[in-house]
Amino acid sequence: MLNTSVLVLNRSYMPIHVTSVRRAFSLLYQGIARAIDAQYQTFNFEEWSQLAVARDADAIGTPGGLIRIPRVVVLLTFDRLPRRHVRFSRINLMARDNFQCQYCGVKPARQELNLDHVVPRALGGRSTWENVVTSCLACNRKKGGCTPRQAQMKLLSRPQRPRWTPLLNLMLSPRVRYEEWRPFLSIVDASYWNVELVD
Repeated sequence: MLNTSVLVLNRSYMPIHVTSVRRAFSLLYQGIARAIDAQYQTFNFEEWSQLAVARDADAIGTPGGLIRIPRVVVLLTFDRLPRRHVRFSRINLMARDNFQCQYCGVKPARQELNLDHVVPRALGGRSTWENVVTSCLACNRKKGGCTPRQAQMKLLSRPQRPRWTPLLNLMLSPRVRYEEWRPFLSIVDASYWNVELVD
């Protein structure tokens, strides 16, 4: 439960990151962030830990009792936007490829999704955006140390460096991991939170 996801907002309520429950509690405890509930109220750590825990709510046990898991936190002083540079990482590669095998098109569970070098490293291929794609275990085994042409396999799309941040991919996704994230990831709802208020 401590490794599940929490959406992090900057102080303008714009999504900037997804972190673990463990890190979110650390931010709350240190006074760096506040938890947000379904009614958009914010709570510091002490206030959050005093809230009643619903029977079906995600919670963790502590010596003092159960504490609800916050699914959204807002940073109190950070107002920058997410970086434009997209880090070359496993999760960003999977997000770029829509968590789908780029050879057969299947969408397996994340733990059954591999990264495949289009031109294998043994043949001089490098670990770059343009040479790495996601593949299911079966396609990865079938391709082995060959190029797609040698293995008589075709790529669904040509790999390239993404021009978006991973959070934008979350915003455009029809499936939102937690309902509490929806108002902050919807482009329409995000504009509500980020419009400049006039006196």
